[in-house]
Amino acid sequence: MTTRAVSELSIIVTGGARGIGAAVARELAGAGAKVMVADVIDDEGLALAAELGGPAVYRHLDVASEADWQAAVAEAERLFGGVNALFNNAGILGYGGIGACTPDQFRRIIDVNLTGVFLGLHATSPAIRRAGGGMIVNTSSTAGLQGYAGLAAYVASKWGVRGLTKAAALDLAADRIQVLSLHPGPIRTPMTEAISDEIAANQPIPRFGTPDEVARMVRFMFTEASYSTGSEFVVDGGAVTGQVLPLPEG
Repeated sequence: MTTRAVSELSIIVTGGARGIGAAVARELAGAGAKVMVADVIDDEGLALAAELGGPAVYRHLDVASEADWQAAVAEAERLFGGVNALFNNAGILGYGGIGACTPDQFRRIIDVNLTGVFLGLHATSPAIRRAGGGMIVNTSSTAGLQGYAGLAAYVASKWGVRGLTKAAALDLAADRIQVLSLHPGPIRTPMTEAISDEIAANQPIPRFGTPDEVARMVRFMFTEASYSTGSEFVVDGGAVTGQVLPLPEG
């Protein structure tokens, strides 16, 4: 497995219409990658693809739909001449602890955040194999490294993505397909707009991160992480390292 220039990437970016997905699409397309922006937010996705220009295209993709995945991969192969990368990023956030989260809410979050990632691996890996190998980056979270109160389903889904990444890395290694997990911490996106800045106040870098900061890490993963698979890449301002708390003097 070797390093790959951005211009050599033919990539599907799920959840690509806004937030981290849109920042990654901009980062990679701006450096010459062929990018399929995939999402269910059609107006924003179409606008982004038009903004990016060149070989960038938009595709409606519900990541919980196997048929949508198969159609998206087939279109990307037809338009790009092959697919060698996937940013398996689409996800939803739902609040509620064990007592408040309903079974239906739990199933919906697992369906999008975890089953959707599996379907992406399942649908895209044959195309990447046909292209001679490549990389899949799955978006987990710091919620895949530690627990959070009031986020039972989300935490479960993101720990699942972390474990699925390791299993897939082993299954796909012989096909020259690397599989990595991305673990963002508090990043200011539309999904986190209701969360107070105070949540980041006591971490080593005491602020929310930006989608562009995550996008630069993702670019590094796709182009420079030639000796990594099954590995976890964390972009969290030190949140999982620990808390910087004021202590009494003396």
